[in-house]
Amino acid sequence: MNKHASGLSRRRFLSSSLVAGAVGAAGFSLLGAGSLRPQSRSPQPGKRRVALVGTGVRGSSLWGKELLANYSDVLEMVGLCDTNPIRLEYAKDYMGAKCPTFSDFGKMLSETQPETVIVTTVDCFHAKYICWAMEKGCDVITEKPMCTDEKMVQEIMDTEKRTGKKLIVTFNYRYGPDATKIKEILMGGELGDIWSVDFHYYLDVYHGASYFRRWHAFKQFSGSLLVHKASHHFDLMNWWLEAEPVEVVATGELRKYGYNGRVRGQNCRACPHKSGCEFFWDITKDPQAMNLYVRAESADGYIRDACVFRERINIWDTMAVQVRYHNRVMMSYSLNATMPYEGFLVGFNGSKGRLDVRVYHNQPWPVEHLAEFRITENFKSSRTFSLQSGGEGHWGADQVMQDQIFRQSRPDPLGRSAGSRDGALSAMVGIAARRSIEQSRPVKIEELVKI
Repeated sequence: MNKHASGLSRRRFLSSSLVAGAVGAAGFSLLGAGSLRPQSRSPQPGKRRVALVGTGVRGSSLWGKELLANYSDVLEMVGLCDTNPIRLEYAKDYMGAKCPTFSDFGKMLSETQPETVIVTTVDCFHAKYICWAMEKGCDVITEKPMCTDEKMVQEIMDTEKRTGKKLIVTFNYRYGPDATKIKEILMGGELGDIWSVDFHYYLDVYHGASYFRRWHAFKQFSGSLLVHKASHHFDLMNWWLEAEPVEVVATGELRKYGYNGRVRGQNCRACPHKSGCEFFWDITKDPQAMNLYVRAESADGYIRDACVFRERINIWDTMAVQVRYHNRVMMSYSLNATMPYEGFLVGFNGSKGRLDVRVYHNQPWPVEHLAEFRITENFKSSRTFSLQSGGEGHWGADQVMQDQIFRQSRPDPLGRSAGSRDGALSAMVGIAARRSIEQSRPVKIEELVKI
C-alpha cells in the first residue's frame, strides 16, 4: 500500500456522497516515565503541540472543544485539517480554537510542526493519516477502530516499528465503571480460570439505525459494524481476558435496514414517506448536525440524514461471532442493531463459578443504575450488586480517560491505556469476522496479518 493512500481515492469517496468529517476519539499518555514528553520545539514551555485531522462531531467536541477547555494548560492546538472547508470553519469557531486551518494534511504538518496528531476521520482513512504523521515524525492518537482491513493493520504496525513513533488507540469503554469493575473481578481470581464467555450487545432502533444513515452503512468506509462498533467490544474482551484472538468464525445478515424497507427516499428531510416512516429523523432539530453537516453539504455532497433503507447499503444489522483465544478461552458474541433497548449482557464461565453482568444504556423503561452484577460460585449461593453511572461522557469514561492521557493524575493498575497492538488485535477480530462471513469459513488471524 502506498504510504499516503488507503486503497480509496478522495475523488471516489467524494463522488459517492459519503464523506464525513470526524467521528471519534483517541488519546495517549503524554507524561510520566517512558512516555511521550513535550519536546523543545514547542514555543510554550511544557505544552505539547497537537494537530487534529477530521472535524466532525466527535473530533470537534471531545477532541476539540472539551480538549481545549480542560487541557489547554498542557497542550497547544496548532492546526486543524478537514477536506470540507465549511465544516472546518464552523468546527474551529465551535471549539474556540485560535490555530490555522488546512485542507491539505501535508501542508499542515510542514507548517505547524505538531508533535502529536489526533486522527478522527472516516475509518477507512485512519491508516493514511496515521502512517503519514508517523513518517513525518509525529506521535499519533487515533479514534477506534484503528483501521478497517488487514493491509492497513500491517502497514500501521510496520510504520510504527520503522519510525519509532508511538500510536495510541483510545478505547474509552475500558474506562467506564462497568468495564472497570468486570476487570477487577476477573483479576481477583474468585472465578478461577475463565473457560468461555457469552457476550451479547444490543443497539436500539434509534442508535442502531443512526449507523445506517451515515457513511458507516458501507463496508468500504467503516469495515462494517463488526469493525467500527464491535472493535470496542472485542477490545474489551481481549483486555478482560488478557488474551489474544486466534481464530474467528461468523455469520451476518441484513434483516431490517437497506433493501428490506418497503419504501425509501434520498434523505429524511426530502422524503415523501416521512409522515409514515418509523425511522424518520428530523435533523433540523439538531443544531450541531445542521452546522457540521447540512450547511456543509455543498462542499462534498455528504448527506447526514440519509435513508436507512437505501438499497446499496452493504453492512449487516444482525451478526453472530465465535472467537477462539490463544489461552483456549472461547467467546460467543452477537451484535444486533434493531433492538427496542440498548446495552449488553456478558457472562464469564470459570472453573470456580460464573459472573453475569447486565449493562443498561438506553432503555424504554426507568432504570436506576448502569449495571447489575451477579457472582455465583460453584456449590454456593449468588450475590448481587449494582453500579451507578459514573457521570457524563460515556458514563464518566471520557473524563477518566482524558485525565490519564494528558495528566496521568492516577495510577493505572488495570492497564487501561491501549497501544497499536491492542488496536490491531481488536480490529482484526472484526476484520476476520467480516472475511468469515464473506467467504463462509473460519479465519485465522495469522493468515491475514503478522503482528
